[in-house]
Amino acid sequence: MGEKLREESYLAGEGLATAIFLALKLQKPLFLEGEAGVGKTEVAKVLSRMLETPLIRLQCYEGIDVNQAVYEWDYARQLLHIRTAEALGTTGGDRSRLEDELYTRQFLVQRPLLQAIEHRGENPPILLIDEVDRADDEFEAFLLEILSDYSVTIPEIGTVRAERPPVAILTSNRTREVHDALKRRCLYFFIDHPDLEREVEIVRLRVPDAEERLTRQVAKAVQRLRSMDLYKPPGVAETLDWTEALVALGAKELNEDLIEATMGSVLKYHEDQQRVLLQSLSLLAGS
Repeated sequence: MGEKLREESYLAGEGLATAIFLALKLQKPLFLEGEAGVGKTEVAKVLSRMLETPLIRLQCYEGIDVNQAVYEWDYARQLLHIRTAEALGTTGGDRSRLEDELYTRQFLVQRPLLQAIEHRGENPPILLIDEVDRADDEFEAFLLEILSDYSVTIPEIGTVRAERPPVAILTSNRTREVHDALKRRCLYFFIDHPDLEREVEIVRLRVPDAEERLTRQVAKAVQRLRSMDLYKPPGVAETLDWTEALVALGAKELNEDLIEATMGSVLKYHEDQQRVLLQSLSLLAGS
């Protein structure tokens, strides 16, 4: 599994590769937790490419509900249908028949969870439930129900059940603790920031145009940034962004001027940038 992931430019440790393999083999959801930017969402994208199947993404946020996650009715089209029927006089005075027509597949809008359940492709889709920690407790309980049997009941239509369960990947940035019941339903893996050598290898793999000296300097600099008391320490995503920015500028090695000019690629909060500037940039440039 590790080699297959590497072929898709994703460098996974043995633990993560094993967790992904078991999730596929046992058809269980995989819950990935860790700081932002460590590669949780990328796992779903890589699996989509590797298995040649669609990626269906549900981005969670505060206040998300069934209408945004599963389905809703196209009220604009329903209203248009009513007005058209009345204008053409096709209702025949039978309002109940007209109302029945409104709640059919014709007017049903599929949202990500229903799309994943009803998918009929050659392979089951990858269902990415991203940043589940941003949703509230009620939605979390609803997700637990969905992940138990991959079915949903639409009162006007009936119960829709997946022929083959999607490959579910849940991610959390740990902005709050997710309930144990949801975690117990899944295989769990915590993705931490990589050590120096692994980060160097990731940069080599993802930004092959970077000079070897620059690659190692950037990785060391990011490791030092993470050791500082920053509001938002950079993740691997920022390491790659920074390297790509430096390569685009034709940089061969890191220096203080380049660090100051490209700091926005690696530190996304003004307060963090100011804190680094107050310290000696030579500590980073001399990596």
